[in-house]
Amino acid sequence: MGFPGTWMTESESVVYRVVPKCACSTIGQIMYYSDHARFFDGDIHDSTAGLHKWSQDESQPLIEANVSGHKSYAFTCVRNPYTRILSSFFDKICGIQRNGKRYRGNLVPTLVYNYGVEVGGDDGKGEFDQIASFRRFLLFARDTIRWRRPMDPDIHWSAMSGHVSTFIANGGRYDRIIWTEDFNAGMQQVLDAIETPVPVDLAAIPRFNESEGHGPKRAHPVEDYFDDLSMHLVYEIYKRDFDLFRYDFENPANKMPVGEIDLDEVHAKLGK
Repeated sequence: MGFPGTWMTESESVVYRVVPKCACSTIGQIMYYSDHARFFDGDIHDSTAGLHKWSQDESQPLIEANVSGHKSYAFTCVRNPYTRILSSFFDKICGIQRNGKRYRGNLVPTLVYNYGVEVGGDDGKGEFDQIASFRRFLLFARDTIRWRRPMDPDIHWSAMSGHVSTFIANGGRYDRIIWTEDFNAGMQQVLDAIETPVPVDLAAIPRFNESEGHGPKRAHPVEDYFDDLSMHLVYEIYKRDFDLFRYDFENPANKMPVGEIDLDEVHAKLGK
């Protein structure tokens, strides 16, 4: 099984478990910069050199040895489940991707046909009922996660605890889990705990939101997308995310965490 979704600087200053839709582009670019004094030219997910990734065969033995021996500081980053699933909808379902096409080929036509989801036309720029379409997408996301139908769940809306857990289950241990909503403070704590070849001034680092502009702008406040049924579906899918990462299920309008993450609890519950 190894350590899928794990990135490590070439200097082995830090190890990071990617969780999709949780500031991963910015974190990857910070890691790249901390070794090379420059940012990767393009989407960091496309890099094949300059940053060790589990998806690169030559990186695997290095990552495995480091993580198994806990040689470097290891961290990950999480996000409020309400805003994360909304972001996935606007980026992956409504948006046109970097290659100029729809995400995952026939995924969107399947959603349009089987679930009645609207996505703003062929170019994603048309007017449509965002709230109704999002709630229908939420049913689809639940179906993929609960029953793996009509397809397996996608990494962008599968539960964060699932991503986080593979690192633990295969022998890794996190030193910190930071929140996207308090990114600067969390990332600064990571940087303070490690030594990088190149100093990183977090205040001077741009935000690399690679999904920005892919899809239509969100037209309503977060809480407007979630009625009682939608909240029930979100809780069914993400109960463990809310509990472990201390997010407020009762109030979709509150994106901020409501307590501190207990790392021992995370390791105990996700390491089984």
